[in-house]
Amino acid sequence: MSPTLFNAAGEREQADMLRTIGAKDFDDLFIHVPAEYQAPEFRLPAGRSELEMMQVLRGLAARNSGRLINFCGGGFYDHFIPAAVDALSSRGEFYTAYTPYQPEAAQGTLQAIYEYQTAIARLTEMDAANASLYDGGTALFEGVMMALRITGRRLVLVDQGVSPIYRTMLRSYTATLSIEYEEIPLAGGRADRAAFRARLNSDAAAVVLQNPNFFGSVDDFSDLAAAAREAGALTVMSVYPIALGILKTPGAMGADIATGEGQSLGLPLSFGGPYLGFMAVRQAHVRKMPGRIVGAAKDALDRRGFVLTLQAREQHIRREKAMSNICTNEALCALRAVIYLSLVGKQGLVEVANLCAARAAYARERLLAIPGVKPAFDAPNFNELALALPRDASEVVSALIEQGIAAGFPVGRYYPGLENVLLLAFTEKRTKEEINILAAKLEAALS
Repeated sequence: MSPTLFNAAGEREQADMLRTIGAKDFDDLFIHVPAEYQAPEFRLPAGRSELEMMQVLRGLAARNSGRLINFCGGGFYDHFIPAAVDALSSRGEFYTAYTPYQPEAAQGTLQAIYEYQTAIARLTEMDAANASLYDGGTALFEGVMMALRITGRRLVLVDQGVSPIYRTMLRSYTATLSIEYEEIPLAGGRADRAAFRARLNSDAAAVVLQNPNFFGSVDDFSDLAAAAREAGALTVMSVYPIALGILKTPGAMGADIATGEGQSLGLPLSFGGPYLGFMAVRQAHVRKMPGRIVGAAKDALDRRGFVLTLQAREQHIRREKAMSNICTNEALCALRAVIYLSLVGKQGLVEVANLCAARAAYARERLLAIPGVKPAFDAPNFNELALALPRDASEVVSALIEQGIAAGFPVGRYYPGLENVLLLAFTEKRTKEEINILAAKLEAALS
């Protein structure tokens, strides 16, 4: 069929559809949208063959700037992903699998999820993990909701070092609930112990913390977790999984619920997803945990198998009485995470974490040698640096983008008063040569 004949046929089909729904023309479909919000013209180009389409798209892609050297972080990181992660996770039996509600037909998927849960429990040093949630922010929200259910209290205390994206999600999701939500300002880039203790009372359900926090500051929250426990509140801690290769785990600090974003475990940045929210809890709270949970069992012949356990699917559709209204999980992303962790191994994760920390230490030395650049806070860090610049960080980032460098995140976008603070991340992929280029370009931009 020629393009002309195809377009004519398409136009006839469109006219038939419009006539069926009682619309005079295509513009009638948008009659309820105010004119000021409508595009001046909405016309799709003529149809193309696959070959022609790919040529056009490649031409558009070629107009993009060259590869940026990526120093961005803030919760999403440019880590190395072994090729085997793509090869294994793209196998048809994994890639096309959906809900494992029939264990007799889904043992492979169920076992993979079980292994993922085991890996997350070991990584966080918690007792049990679920089969994953949408992303780090929704996982943190679900952790807060768990604390509300368990304690029967209504006050949620959130450290302002928690990712501003996650805090926005918490405020949005809890806006219509009858709870008291309070954010505790930082003290020197870390959690303000005195402020938390002053607000820990018989109404407190949860203390929400993040390690490392959004500024990359590393902390030991053992004292705050103990204070929360003494007040009858639960500690909900968001963590960076790669950092757990060398940092004290949430389990060792006494957290009751550990959550986080699993993107750094074998998931590409991909313009924003899909990502992976992980959650692990103390054994005492496992029956209040949302989402799927896979358990190991024995059949009538004493053979080991895997099943969804503790929760029926129907519990998700009980409206306000439901454990959670997030009914699904991120099984394929969780599969990538457990493949990554299996490939890297326990010692390999330690080595990756040490490489990240070493890159950040080298960068700190190089960048602080630039006139006018100072540390934003006096706090230890893992792989992210918050630097105070002598000019607006947004302007610096824009200038360096033109030179092929994504220099980090301008903190003032979320923290008023910190417009001169730039947050930079360093992973095992960033070489010393690239850090040297960053330092030279940054010094030139500031001068």
